[in-house]
Amino acid sequence: MKLQDKVAIVTGAASGMGKQIALLYAQEGSKVVVSDLNLEGANTTVEEIQSKGGQAFAIQTNVAMEEDIQSLIDTTVKTYGTVDILVNNAGIMDNFEPAADIKDENWERIFAINTTSVMRSTRKVLPIFLEKQEGVIVNIASAGGLYGARAGAAYTASKHAVVGFTKNTGFMYAQKGIRCNAIAPGAVETSIASTMTNINQFGASRQQRGMRINPRAGKPEEIAKVALFLAADDSSFLNGTVITADGGWSAY
Repeated sequence: MKLQDKVAIVTGAASGMGKQIALLYAQEGSKVVVSDLNLEGANTTVEEIQSKGGQAFAIQTNVAMEEDIQSLIDTTVKTYGTVDILVNNAGIMDNFEPAADIKDENWERIFAINTTSVMRSTRKVLPIFLEKQEGVIVNIASAGGLYGARAGAAYTASKHAVVGFTKNTGFMYAQKGIRCNAIAPGAVETSIASTMTNINQFGASRQQRGMRINPRAGKPEEIAKVALFLAADDSSFLNGTVITADGGWSAY
């Protein structure tokens, strides 16, 4: 098994890509910390892992709160002794707002969840990784972090920031046995659309132009396989980079 005896934290693991990553990591031998704001959903993920003989526990985490990030890492170390893999998957969409329509509170909330949480969790695990001289970080970015109009301005900016943070972290710690990479999924069949509450019609009309050339939507399980590759030794020479997983959408 590719992750035998590893300890992995997966945020946003109650559903969608995070859930499938957690299930696959457990299948490959990892102990998994299933983190999500939705504790009931996180517990369901844990039950599925345990029903197949895997090891996992659930923890409720609001990734926008620094104290919750601290508790997530500390509880993992207390329970399993260490952390080997961190998957920063938790995220929310904006409502396709273009720049003129952004409200400060929405901008700050999107960045808190999509970007600042990635920094804080990375900052928290790095002392553990540095002491061991090994560790893996997998950030779930987005095609929106590579191109200009896969979403609204706030989401796009937040994911561009994740891409930049990933590259910087990967390079900075490359000689310390630490790897940090990201996945940029295209359209994937998840519940993230439920985080959209009041869609901006102008922004959506502009964003939809690009959807017409999208070959298909992906499955969460397909993204999980990429996350497994990045967590395992198979990708030992990949660091500070982004894998685009979008079925060819951006190849046009």
